[in-house]
Amino acid sequence: MTLEEKKQLKIAACKVRMGVIEGTHSAKAGHPGGSLSAADLFTYLYFREMNIDPADPKAENRDRFVLSKGHTAPGLYATLANRGFFPVSDLLTLRQIGSHLQGHPNMNMTPGVDMSTGSLGQGVSAAAGMALAAKHKGMGCRVYALLGDGEIQEGQVWEAFMLAHHYKLDNLCVIIDNNGLQIDGRIDDVMSPYPIPDKLKAFGFEVAEIDGHDFDQMEEAFARARSTKDVPFAIVMKTTKGKGVSYMENQAGWHGKAPNDEEYEIAMNELKAQLAEAEAM
Repeated sequence: MTLEEKKQLKIAACKVRMGVIEGTHSAKAGHPGGSLSAADLFTYLYFREMNIDPADPKAENRDRFVLSKGHTAPGLYATLANRGFFPVSDLLTLRQIGSHLQGHPNMNMTPGVDMSTGSLGQGVSAAAGMALAAKHKGMGCRVYALLGDGEIQEGQVWEAFMLAHHYKLDNLCVIIDNNGLQIDGRIDDVMSPYPIPDKLKAFGFEVAEIDGHDFDQMEEAFARARSTKDVPFAIVMKTTKGKGVSYMENQAGWHGKAPNDEEYEIAMNELKAQLAEAEAM
């Protein structure tokens, strides 16, 4: 990855974070914390990794993405908007009656959304099904699924992982957003899923552990995923919940709460400063 490419990713990630704040503030509801922790991942997938075309969002051979932790839809919407699937101005309609941007992704309403999700644990099962179907059809597309670390407390997740290994779904890449927090507090206090990498390996996955805010590490991990054969691949990325907004970082209370007017101004000023810094690289 060149310095210019990395600069453009950082600029895009800042704009995605700004979109998260704009949308949740406008809606007076939503889930900013996990959207912000995954913003760099969303950016890398849609601006560098995935084979997609905003002008043809239903292309048969496109790569698929399933947001298994569907409550972080504000992050996905901000990414899709900045990638050109629909106008950025639509983000201000988040959760409003008649908007195509509801609280959880809806594949029937929103361009670029490949699966309707919301009930935790179910998205990765759909992703495994997509990968299996692509295998049967002889398609070369890849399927990516993003899960929360609290979400993997769900038993259905591990059933999907068993299926992925049994059917040798090397076209499936599972990403775990390990920000350490869920709505009820620390994941290791609520129901510890640790050690996550060891458990994934026991279920037959090849595993990479990365800093989820480092684009170079993402590049290396996704390259490994593409070259891995006969087994599914998992990326466990350590992230900071609320990343980019000082008062939201590592605070479980920002899992599902929108910023008020004062908090909105603080967040946007911080993100605008980060954007200016990225543009000056």
